Amino acid sequence: MSMSDERLPLLRAPLRGLIGQNVENCSYQSFLPELALVQDDIRQLKESLASKGDGKTISIAELEHALSKTEQGLQERAEQMLSQLNNRVQTLPSADAIQPPGFMTLETTWDLRKQTRTQQRVEMSNNAYVSRDRLRQPVPPGAAPLLPLRKGESTQLQGLTPGQQSKQALALRVMYNPHSQANRGVLNENFGIQLPLIPQSKEKKPAPKPLMGSTIEHLAVLPKANRVDAQLAPPPITEDDARKGILSLIERGLIPPAAQLTLDPSPVKNKIMLLHDPEDRNKPPCTPEIAPALAGVRLDLSSKTFETVQETMARMPVIPPHPQSLPSGGVSRTMSGKSRGTSASSSQKAKTPATVKTYEMPLQPLPPPTTPASGDFKMISHRFAVQNGRIRDTSSEFLSFKQHYCLTWGSIVTTLKHMEKMLSNFAVPVAFINGDRLADLAEEFELEQPPSLDDLLSCIVNRDDVENIIYKPGRRFKGPNGRDIASAKIQATWKMYRERSTYLEYRRRKWAAGVIAISWIMHIKMAKVRHQLKQVRLDNLEAFRRRAKKFAMSWDRIKKSKRVVIHIPSLGLNQEIRDSIHDFGIRQNTQMARLCDIRDPNVDVIFVSPVPLSEETLQYYSKLLGLKSAIDSGNVEDQGEFSDRYKIIVPEAIKSFPTHRMCLSSLLKYSPQTLLRIKNLIKGREAYIMTNMPHIDDLDIANYLDVPIFAPEPEVAHLYSTKSGCKRIFASAKVDMPPSEYDIYSLGLLHESMSQLITENLNVKRWLFKLDDEFDGRGIAYCDVPEHLRCYSWALKEEKRYGDKWSKKWAQEPVFIKILSEIQELLENHATPVNTKVYPTWEKFLASFLSKGGIIEACPPSDSITTLTVDMLIEPNGATSMVSCGDQIHADTPFSCWGVSVPQASVEPDLLNNACLHIADACKSRGIMGYFAIDFVTFINPKTMEQKFWALDISLQYSDSLAMFQLMSFVSNGTLNTKTHVFDVPPPRQEAKKRRRRLHGQDEEQPPNTNRFAVMSTRLLHTNLSVVHYSVFFQMCRAHGIGYDIKEKQGTVFTLIDSFNREKLGMLTIGETLQGALASFARNLSVIHQEISAPNMQGDTNFQRAITDIEGILGTTIQNADEEEPSSDPQ
Repeated sequence: MSMSDERLPLLRAPLRGLIGQNVENCSYQSFLPELALVQDDIRQLKESLASKGDGKTISIAELEHALSKTEQGLQERAEQMLSQLNNRVQTLPSADAIQPPGFMTLETTWDLRKQTRTQQRVEMSNNAYVSRDRLRQPVPPGAAPLLPLRKGESTQLQGLTPGQQSKQALALRVMYNPHSQANRGVLNENFGIQLPLIPQSKEKKPAPKPLMGSTIEHLAVLPKANRVDAQLAPPPITEDDARKGILSLIERGLIPPAAQLTLDPSPVKNKIMLLHDPEDRNKPPCTPEIAPALAGVRLDLSSKTFETVQETMARMPVIPPHPQSLPSGGVSRTMSGKSRGTSASSSQKAKTPATVKTYEMPLQPLPPPTTPASGDFKMISHRFAVQNGRIRDTSSEFLSFKQHYCLTWGSIVTTLKHMEKMLSNFAVPVAFINGDRLADLAEEFELEQPPSLDDLLSCIVNRDDVENIIYKPGRRFKGPNGRDIASAKIQATWKMYRERSTYLEYRRRKWAAGVIAISWIMHIKMAKVRHQLKQVRLDNLEAFRRRAKKFAMSWDRIKKSKRVVIHIPSLGLNQEIRDSIHDFGIRQNTQMARLCDIRDPNVDVIFVSPVPLSEETLQYYSKLLGLKSAIDSGNVEDQGEFSDRYKIIVPEAIKSFPTHRMCLSSLLKYSPQTLLRIKNLIKGREAYIMTNMPHIDDLDIANYLDVPIFAPEPEVAHLYSTKSGCKRIFASAKVDMPPSEYDIYSLGLLHESMSQLITENLNVKRWLFKLDDEFDGRGIAYCDVPEHLRCYSWALKEEKRYGDKWSKKWAQEPVFIKILSEIQELLENHATPVNTKVYPTWEKFLASFLSKGGIIEACPPSDSITTLTVDMLIEPNGATSMVSCGDQIHADTPFSCWGVSVPQASVEPDLLNNACLHIADACKSRGIMGYFAIDFVTFINPKTMEQKFWALDISLQYSDSLAMFQLMSFVSNGTLNTKTHVFDVPPPRQEAKKRRRRLHGQDEEQPPNTNRFAVMSTRLLHTNLSVVHYSVFFQMCRAHGIGYDIKEKQGTVFTLIDSFNREKLGMLTIGETLQGALASFARNLSVIHQEISAPNMQGDTNFQRAITDIEGILGTTIQNADEEEPSSDPQ
């Protein structure tokens, strides 16, 4: 146990009081024995400490007994001496009095470093007077120097003089009065306190009136002649201009910008820079080893009665310089190591310190002069070691660090405890601490929360090694109480795991309950919405039936009166099919020819366009419909304006749903402004809706507009537009149809049906598979049997062997079983979809076939096949009629209709009319009303060489061929004779001529030919058309003679479908003969292709395939004409 410093003031205070008293010789002689006793006690105490300094314990009782004994003796003697001193009479000495040597005036010293005023008052009251001659005594070697001896001082006075007391009282009164003018000077002079200057508010003087105009003279600039001609001599520079500076002269042009300037004398002076040795940077400051217990105070008394002045000055500590007298750089915390070292050495070399006033001299010795302020040696690194969680406090590095930061040691000790605890907990063997960084950290966290682990690690020099130890798993439990900490950690981890598992289970159940609740709520709401939608649709359907019934009763009156037809060319297909159709809006807009319904003077048309139309397209149809008067009269100049009889409206929802592939009815349903406009246009007038493929949203539109629909119910239309549905109608109508099986939804049924059909019809070489809900030949696949069925030749032999009995089931059973065993392999390897863009493989086609249903149908067993299309009408009152008929033209595939030639010329009219009427009656019995198209196929049976006529398909919709037929009727003003299938136009008007007498042998003038044939298509595609504007396109056609003759009622008319891409359009060619119309159509395609194509830019087109099919039709018609001529000659 080391001796504590807190007991030393008890020993030193009486000594300071006794030594500092001014006593007489007799009193002093009586005090000497007491001092000898004190010296003897202190010597014995030192010997005891020296003998027990080997680490053994020292008895605290003995130490306290010695100190109390010494203190009691000194205190009694001090009170006796003070009593004698206070009872003496003091007189002022004369100025000429001769004073004994060794005496000096008394001055009171006030230790300003005391913590409280109470301690200061106690210190001042306890005999705080020191004789001046005591201060001037010689200083023993090793002690700090005291005050210097003044010259001429040989007398000594006791206490303060009256003048000094008056001056001190005046200074105190000035200090107590902060409003005194001398307060600032007294504090600065006596205590070194520099009070801040408080600016006094002065009376604001009124601002002077501003002077108008310029208050400075204009500076001289480079003359204009010198700015124009740089070769002229520059003007002289006056002294006033030179005072403005070089930069001003350059900016004003008086000095050229490229001039080389030389300053004499130069403002930059060179000086050799002093370089420091980098090894001195990390050296700790050199401080002497001082015993911490004694604090540098010498307690041994000298045997001499009076000390010399040099000894007293050597023992006196150096007083730090006055704050006011320090230079500005002397107190800077960022002073370099060299400067700090210089100041320290200069203070050590000081022989004569400055005179200290009474309030600057401390009563107790100051710290050693080598202990600087906390920031004096800031840049010198202090590093010490912490070994096994304990600081090596006896090392010179730590002692130097402690001495350096003695003024802020309290906060540093707290931080060191945190550092020791952290290193001890993690059992770090050795860590080197950066003391300066630790001191900064202590200042930062002195009044805040404890430093974190990262903050403590930032003070460690070997941080990487310490981090590797700390972050090693399990290292936390290697320190003291590691087992307890580990057990607490295990318990905490287990409790955390248990509680978190419980919480997670609670969260899972809560989430599951929320999902169940939300799902149930959504289910209830969705069920409610479905019920509401179902009820709304039932109400709409009931309203549709009610209006249809009323419409049928009023049809005879409506068709003869003024009416408005709302054309909505909507394809109400299912969403999957709509998504697979490219440019679905353009596909719906192929029926722009519906505008030609204004041919009837009682009909006004409102056409709802599925795509936006350009102004150029609108102008074209305005001119086309304006030809009605000219067509009726045969005079081109009789053109009129019919814009008041038709309106083209585009729903605003097209912009809201650009990528949803919604049908036009759905877009119109969500276009309230368009519906309101239509409602205003038909207000007070008879109107009905003419749709294309009926959709459920048509009922909502009709309910909003309160008008009937000229079409069957959507569900009925979709049911009988399927391939299986039309087979039911054909079976009910008892018309011929190809061998087929329908309503197939399973793979087993597909194989059995296919095997049975092949067995019963071995003469059919190709079988077709058709999806129920597809259209336009998209959902078709085929399989060729004779080439790929291994048992086909054996089946033919079996059929030949049984002969007429082959129709019996027992005769076909062996062949059926054999074919059934091979049919799966046949379909998997040799069945091929027609449209590979939609169904690239048989597997995908088969999956769609089984999910949607389909039919198996025989392909006509002939190389020459002709497909017909007949458009029928069932009026609301039940009347049926044929509207148009034509032969199909194929371009892409033989199963897709590309165009039609009207009227048809492949089947006898009576046969076709009879079949169509039977089918129409079957449709009427099923509640079908409106327009629908029937597809037939005719071919020559290779066995009987007779013409066969099969019904293939029914489309309960307004077809493209019907819209083009309306255009044909509009531009030709002709009609179709449904009995003879002849399209007649009115003869042209001829001017009245004078009747001449016909000469003998002269032939009579032949009447004009009023029969017309037309070739029409809405599927013309050529990507190069997009680079040609419609105006240029029509000029090109006019240059090649492609146009329409109103007088002759023949020529070519176009329908513009795509207003922006312009890649697709429709074309109608009318001629007097079928061969002429076909030839004109093919010529037009060839001319257009040649004009818009280049050898290196042919584009994507279907023109060439259409031309090839038309050439085949021309060859067939020419052959038929040649065969008919011999048969007509005998007649």
